[in-house]
Amino acid sequence: MQSEHGVPRPTCLACGFIHYRNPVPAAGVLLVSQGSLLMVRRKFEPRAGSWCLPAGFMEFGETPEQCAVRELYEETGIHGRLTRLFNVYAGTYDTNKHSILILYVGELAGGTLAPGDDAIEAGFFSLASLPQSIAFHSHTRALAEYRAELEGGTAPIARP
Repeated sequence: MQSEHGVPRPTCLACGFIHYRNPVPAAGVLLVSQGSLLMVRRKFEPRAGSWCLPAGFMEFGETPEQCAVRELYEETGIHGRLTRLFNVYAGTYDTNKHSILILYVGELAGGTLAPGDDAIEAGFFSLASLPQSIAFHSHTRALAEYRAELEGGTAPIARP
């Protein structure tokens, strides 16, 4: 370990290489169609069986927008069109990985609803009757902010 800027970091004693444990970027979509929000049920851990927004980790060379649209299609069979950036969230989904979730609002652009990739179920839910078991705190927070925006007409404010 070596302290750099007051932060202890794993460091190779032989060559001085510092291993940075940076957050992993992810992107996803809040997609509402006919007043209902699209969600997926997770197939794998962490939190298998819980519900979440269609989202996933960015591939090398992919933009956040491309990632959000790809993950939406892979997990739901739905083609979406992103309409705006919603908010950005920091989160932890296990003790070893921290993520940055870039969340967009999108609209239905085609496709056929069918769970795929790491989803065992996909469905549309009214904002008043979302599933009880939400997989990630960042998704729970985003859902609350989205509901508040729709009810009060104000966009979320990104917080540090």
